[in-house]
Amino acid sequence: MRRMTTKVATGRIVQIQGVVVDVEFPPGQLPDIYNALIVERPDGGRLVLEVQQ
Repeated sequence: MRRMTTKVATGRIVQIQGVVVDVEFPPGQLPDIYNALIVERPDGGRLVLEVQQ
C-alpha cells in the first residue's frame, strides 16, 4: 500500500496579477510543482490553487 505524507507550510499572498498569484513561503518550505495550495478566505470559504513554475 502506498502512503502519502502531507507537509504543511503557511505562505503569504504578496501579489495577484490576473490568474497569477505570487505566494511567499519561509526559507526551505517551498511546495513542490503541481501541489495544491489552499487559501482560507475571510468569508470562511476555501480557494484551491495549483503550484506552477
